[in-house]
Amino acid sequence: MKKIQLEILGISYSQSQAGAYALILGETGEKRRLPIIIGSFEAQAIAIELEKMKPSRPLTHDLFRNFAKTFNIAINEVIIYKFSEGIFFSKLICNDGSREVEIDSRTSDAVALAVRFNCPIYTYESILKEAGMVLQDEKEEVGTNPLPQEKKPGDKEYSQLSVSELETMLMAAIDEEAYERASKIRDEINRRKSKK
Repeated sequence: MKKIQLEILGISYSQSQAGAYALILGETGEKRRLPIIIGSFEAQAIAIELEKMKPSRPLTHDLFRNFAKTFNIAINEVIIYKFSEGIFFSKLICNDGSREVEIDSRTSDAVALAVRFNCPIYTYESILKEAGMVLQDEKEEVGTNPLPQEKKPGDKEYSQLSVSELETMLMAAIDEEAYERASKIRDEINRRKSKK
C-alpha cells in the first residue's frame, strides 16, 4: 500500500469533549485533512515541541526521546495504519542501526514523538477516505454556503442558521464523528467571525 505523507496543521480545543483537543493533520500539498481527537496532555506535548518551548523538567515524551537517543534508537517514521470505531491506530518504525522494529502506539503519542524525532507521519488512502475531510477551494468558500454532504432531513442551509445554532450542530457532528460535516460547519462559523 502506498503511504501518504501528512503534516501537522494545528491543534484546536474540542468543544464536544471537555479537556480534549482536535489535532489536524493535512495531506502534504493537498486539501485533505485528518482530524484526530487527543487528550490535553498530548496536545500540550505536541504544542510545546512545535513552538520550541523548553519546559523546566522533561515531559514524558522528552524522556522517551532522551532514553531512545542514549541507546542509539531512532524513530524513522510514524504510520497511522488503521481507523476503527472512531479510533486511529499507529505504529512507530524504529531502528537501532542493525534492525528495524515496529512498535504499536496511540496516535497522539506517536505524533508527539514524531515532532521530537523530526520524522515523517504517514497514513493510507483508505484511512483518508474513511476519516478525512476535504477543504473547499477559497473561491467556492467565498461565493457559496455549501450544504453538508451528509444532509439530514430538515437541515437548513448553513447560511440561514445563527452562529449559536451552528456551534450546536458542530458539537453534534464531532460527537457523531461526522468530520466532513463538522469541517463545513466550522468553515461557515469561521467565515462569519472573519467578517466581523
